[in-house]
Amino acid sequence: MISTLFKSFKLTIAFSLLFSICYIFVLWIFAQVAGPNKGNAEVLELNGKVVGAANVGQNFTEDIYFWGRPSCAGDGYDASSSAGSNKGPSNEEYLSEVKARIDTFLVHHPYLTREEVPAEMVTASASGLDPDISPKAAYAQVQRVAQARGLSPESVMALVNANTEGPLLGLFGPEKVNVLKLNIALEKAEKNK
Repeated sequence: MISTLFKSFKLTIAFSLLFSICYIFVLWIFAQVAGPNKGNAEVLELNGKVVGAANVGQNFTEDIYFWGRPSCAGDGYDASSSAGSNKGPSNEEYLSEVKARIDTFLVHHPYLTREEVPAEMVTASASGLDPDISPKAAYAQVQRVAQARGLSPESVMALVNANTEGPLLGLFGPEKVNVLKLNIALEKAEKNK
């Protein structure tokens, strides 16, 4: 009986080590070989300074920048509070938040109608930290950004197109625009004009 318990204890210890250390080590090696940036976050720089990570959204509110999706993760993309609001589409509080976001978006984009406001620009993503928007959401902001920066809409549109990423392997997922990368490209383009 005691020898059976001892064998079970040894087996438990062996599997605990296997799954708590070896498994994590295997995942780390896989990320180093197969993952982008060797499994590390893609850190973006502007003028020699780190301005953010490409895979975490940031809160841009000035008219000279493209805006990302709204965040329900605390105050302005707080990664420690990453989560959705869990409010359903019939929740009155949620509906009033979306209406307020639409009204704010239209104040900054008077050339759009209510129906033309991209849904993703007034609804938060599940994580609340989404770094990407669709090309359609970026195109809706081109006129505002161009006017605020004194650039031609065509040059700003060209930047959006240059920063549009296609689906993974041409098959998986939608086209997307990383907002931070686009805003960095915008800063560089304005500096070089």
